[in-house]
Amino acid sequence: TDQLVTWGLICSRLNEALIQRILNETYCSVTVHQGRMSAEAADRVAAVTSSRPSTPLQTSWFEFLLDGSLLEKHLQKSNPDPTPVQLIVQFLEQASKPSVNEQNQVQPPADNRRNRTLKLLALKVAAHMKWDLDSLEKGLTIPVLNMLLNELLCVSKVPPGVKHVDLDLSTLPPTTAMAVIIYNRWAIRTIFHGCVSVFSPVLLSPQLKEQAADSITVLEGALQLKKDFYVHTLRTLDLLAADAAANGETESSTAGLRISADDLHCQVHYDLGGIFFQQGCTDQPTYEKARDHFRQTKELLKKLDSTVHVHLDEKRLAGYWNACRALTGDCDPCDPQTTPYDQINSLIRAQNYQAVIEAFIKDNVSRSLPNDFRRSVLREFLYKVQQGESGLDEVCHKLCVCNAVRDALEGEILSIRFQQLLLKPSKRMVDFILEVCTRSLEKDRPSETSRRNMAGFMKTLCESLEDLSLVFVVSSHKLFMELLKEEERKVLVEQMRKRSATINLSAKPLPSFYDIPASASVNIGQLEQQLILSLEPRRIRQILIELHGMTERPFWRVNSKWEVPPDYINVILGIKDNLTKDLVYILMAKGLHCISIKDFVHARLLFSACLELVTEFSPKLRQVMLNEMLLLEVRAHETMAAEGSKERPPPDLVSRVRGYLEMRIHDLPLRQVVGEECVAFMLNWRENDYLTLQVPPSLVMNNPYIKLGQLLASTCKELPGPKESRRTAKELWDVVVQICSVSIQHKRNSDGRVGLIKQRESSMGILQRSKFITFVKKLREPLVLTTLISLFVRLHIHGRIWRTKRTPIIQAVDVEAVAVTVKELVSYALTLNPNNQSWLITQADIYFVTNQYSAALNLYLQAGAVCSDFFTKAVPPDVYTDQVLKRMIKCCSMMNCHTQVAVLCQFLREVDYMTAFKALQEQNSHDAMDSFYDYIWDVTILEYLTHIHHKRGETEKRQIAIKAIGQTELNTSNPEEVLQLAAHKRKKRFLQAMAKLYF
Repeated sequence: TDQLVTWGLICSRLNEALIQRILNETYCSVTVHQGRMSAEAADRVAAVTSSRPSTPLQTSWFEFLLDGSLLEKHLQKSNPDPTPVQLIVQFLEQASKPSVNEQNQVQPPADNRRNRTLKLLALKVAAHMKWDLDSLEKGLTIPVLNMLLNELLCVSKVPPGVKHVDLDLSTLPPTTAMAVIIYNRWAIRTIFHGCVSVFSPVLLSPQLKEQAADSITVLEGALQLKKDFYVHTLRTLDLLAADAAANGETESSTAGLRISADDLHCQVHYDLGGIFFQQGCTDQPTYEKARDHFRQTKELLKKLDSTVHVHLDEKRLAGYWNACRALTGDCDPCDPQTTPYDQINSLIRAQNYQAVIEAFIKDNVSRSLPNDFRRSVLREFLYKVQQGESGLDEVCHKLCVCNAVRDALEGEILSIRFQQLLLKPSKRMVDFILEVCTRSLEKDRPSETSRRNMAGFMKTLCESLEDLSLVFVVSSHKLFMELLKEEERKVLVEQMRKRSATINLSAKPLPSFYDIPASASVNIGQLEQQLILSLEPRRIRQILIELHGMTERPFWRVNSKWEVPPDYINVILGIKDNLTKDLVYILMAKGLHCISIKDFVHARLLFSACLELVTEFSPKLRQVMLNEMLLLEVRAHETMAAEGSKERPPPDLVSRVRGYLEMRIHDLPLRQVVGEECVAFMLNWRENDYLTLQVPPSLVMNNPYIKLGQLLASTCKELPGPKESRRTAKELWDVVVQICSVSIQHKRNSDGRVGLIKQRESSMGILQRSKFITFVKKLREPLVLTTLISLFVRLHIHGRIWRTKRTPIIQAVDVEAVAVTVKELVSYALTLNPNNQSWLITQADIYFVTNQYSAALNLYLQAGAVCSDFFTKAVPPDVYTDQVLKRMIKCCSMMNCHTQVAVLCQFLREVDYMTAFKALQEQNSHDAMDSFYDYIWDVTILEYLTHIHHKRGETEKRQIAIKAIGQTELNTSNPEEVLQLAAHKRKKRFLQAMAKLYF
């Protein structure tokens, strides 16, 4: 035996799987002197591996079985390999491996000495880690940690079959009570901290989710216990192993690691606080519970000398505490412990807005509040103004000023909101700005940086004010005189005087955009900054005139992010007058940017100004701008439709779209995207008659988007008719096949023989596939999208070599490209309508064929839910067809949810008993098994269940099956209506239970 095991150790380096069965068969029956054997094994392994002395071998899991002292030595190393969590995984994985009997049937893991020892080793590693859930959760998956903690409950003698909420912790032995507490702490952390993926429900049993409230009750009960607790250590676990008859009241119960009541309460308060804080999103009063638990946590942390047994993030605790106080209004501004955040929030709740402004001014000196927080407070007030609260406009203006001064002191760019405020300032507002500036500098001796930044702000303020009387209020202020040198003040005042004549001339509004006069010159850098920020056409032109008066260079290059379409570049840059060239380029670039961010109001202003400008000198650019304005209106209307508007486009817009599609102007640069979106617009608003009957044939021949639009419109019109008349559908099929085809070319080798085959994208299609996808993603019409999805699904099924009379070369459908296209189409369609059952089924099928069974089942259930009011009604048979049900069955089977398989087999038009019986024979089921028996209405399946459990000696499960079969409504002598009602009720409840599991 000694030689056999030593040989096993050596072979483990080559193939651990080869000796697995040997160890299984020999471990329980052979007694070996472990220390001597391990030493010999180590010597022989060292001899075999002497060629690589610098690379230490990783200790294998079974070596810990053979040497009882090895685990503790291994864990004491500074960097053990494998790590503790890896050891836990290996031990539990080996202990839970199913066995195979002589008939080659898979059996559950045997309850033998080897497997019990492996489980004990896993517990000992966790004990070495002091049961730190943070470390265990990071290193172990949920199923493994669930298995580990269940083993802890088992060895700690927690009464089996009894709900933890029904246990009296005060009467349990200390280690038993501690095991219950650890398990329930993990349960609520797992459920409420988002550790469980909704797409992987099999990772967590449904009972764990259902016991959330019970776990909270258990932990709240633990807080009532004032005695010390004990948790298992390596020593106490050895004691349990030595005394198999231990009942939890032996020495091991109090010989473990002592944890004081304060230690445990601190940790439990923190966990409960986190759970209640998470629940506060939907249940506001629970924030108060969270606040109370976090208060207790903070107090206990101060009380504890050390926190060896408390594992929590103190920074996170502080964040939770501040958030709870803000959310519950538990802040006293006079409390010295109150943070600046608490003080501001308390003042806002008390509607003491003047005090908020004062706090912001003081913070300009101390700078304790982050800028993001200050801006968020301003946004909160602006939101209140938008909601109709009166009297807050001035508060918003003052907070904006405070933030602008803070930005200036830190050398940041001034916000657009503040610059807008300076467009129409009052004397009172300018006085307030000067007051804030004065009070925001350090009183005794301001730093040189603060003085320099404030001086720059004062100059910017003068340059931004149009009203000279307000400019002189600033320039005569004491702070202005102190911060700016005499030479700087003279230059600035002289500039203001020069500007006065121009300002007087432009006092009355001028009717034409092109006639706005220029203002005096100011700093080029500041003007360029204003040019970048401004969205007002008159202001843009005014800035450009000033810049061109100072220096002659191309200002359309000021911002590298200003872009106009390449189709228009040559026309715009061909404008001879440099000022006009800059103006046209910048107005168009800014307008296009506004369209991209859906700011259609400013886009219209910018484009209208550009149109007015170019109309005077360029008919070509005038038509370009008309085309771009058409695209603007189309996108604006489509955006409104995407946001839920049902309003049809005005007839004028439809007429303009038709005009564009039919337009033919020689030498006019046209952007392809304009025609593309015009066709999509016509399809989205069901202008099918125009596309099929009125569009000129020449356009269909020359414009691929119009051709595609006509085929789609015609196919949708023909759908209600007989199949024989669907000529256009066949033509659409051919067009799509060509788009998704690749050309096969035979390459001749140097010896003259045909060798390599090279594939490339076919040039026979009217569009490239990428452009086709871009076009499709502009469509919203459900019938058009469903038609395309159906076509591509069919094409994917029939992916094969296509030969048609129209194609002179051999073509093949690119099946991979078709598959990618189907995925993109369905994903896009579901963004438009996530409740379209047909699209949901197709998306589920995609997941199914790519072996993503959990995601597929989730979507199959969603499809059923949306057409049955969350399964309160029967799912229509055209949704849950036999094909869909069989795929749902396959999904459950592949995830080892065999009881769910048996239940779903009843849903088929003819019950699939063979699949159901085979599934019920499986013993390694990852679902809740007997909790699903109430959903079975087929008596034959229930009778088979009773037989299976009787054969296996599973008395409790057999009783559950007998109870289910004994329900009077399932009596086969009942009228058919009663049986149908019983089946319908169970179908509904089962599907609702599945939805809770997989959603």
